[in-house]
Amino acid sequence: MSALEKPLHIDIPVKLSDVKIVFSIGALQFEGDLPASIFHMQLIKGDIADWNARSEVIAVFHTNAGHVTLHDGAYNTDRNIATGNPYKELVADLQKRGVQIELCGATARAHNWGNADLLPDIRVNTDAMARLTQLVQAGYVKITE
Repeated sequence: MSALEKPLHIDIPVKLSDVKIVFSIGALQFEGDLPASIFHMQLIKGDIADWNARSEVIAVFHTNAGHVTLHDGAYNTDRNIATGNPYKELVADLQKRGVQIELCGATARAHNWGNADLLPDIRVNTDAMARLTQLVQAGYVKITE
């Protein structure tokens, strides 16, 4: 422990063997410069790895957060900028760690986005509300970000 680190006692240790979570991400809230939802997915995937747990983690981007799933060209057009999608590497890292990333089909239709506008391996569902209902009914814990 470094001299600057303060001791922290964990009163309620948590260790799970099976994790089924769906993140409902309708807007980006930030933890510093990082979207809180992405920070929280990184955190839980780290916990899952530490626990050696079975897991299914799905992120459904919709409403005002759907643009996170766009490739650079589509992102630039949608956001009226020229810098590209600043979230693409974070999304790719989550996918490599086993998070399934989905885009709400209703959000895509409202913005006139097609499959060709999306980052690799983004799946499109009918709409976020139907998908979230389906997953909750299948036993997933819904986390709203």
